[in-house]
Amino acid sequence: MKVFLIGFMGSGKTTIGKKLANYLKYEFIDLDKFIEAKAGMSITDYFAAHGEAEFRKMERIVLQNTHYPENVIVATGGGAPTYDDNMEWMNENGKVAYLSLSPKALASRLENSTTDRPLIRNLKGEALVEFIAAKLAEREPFYNQSKCVISASDLTAERLAFYLNLGYEV
Repeated sequence: MKVFLIGFMGSGKTTIGKKLANYLKYEFIDLDKFIEAKAGMSITDYFAAHGEAEFRKMERIVLQNTHYPENVIVATGGGAPTYDDNMEWMNENGKVAYLSLSPKALASRLENSTTDRPLIRNLKGEALVEFIAAKLAEREPFYNQSKCVISASDLTAERLAFYLNLGYEV
């Protein structure tokens, strides 16, 4: 079974994805790491050199043309579901879980993160919360096309497996 984890940056896609893969004995793929390998540079550098539009094109190619293992958890980038036919493709090719959090909760996580994130590099406090709220308003119509929408607050691998109907109980 292919499982695609979607949600805003900071929602825990990579963190819970690794735990879920370990729990289910699945492989784990961080789509951003695949993109960096294909591009030969970090996503931050790719954004700086080519812009977001070119990054999204590459993201779509990598998402839809990767040969995935039979049982895999894929953590996507936060914007991946919102471009071209990516959301439709993921729904057709696996189970999709939207890890949902409020703008304030996301801002709190992101302010404490050490990961370089090009879209929010210079934002803090209320400006960050406002940016996230605006981006979520744009992205949630796509995110909500997921068959499984779940709060990422205190989410465990066991609970996510249960919500995805993978035959495991909490």
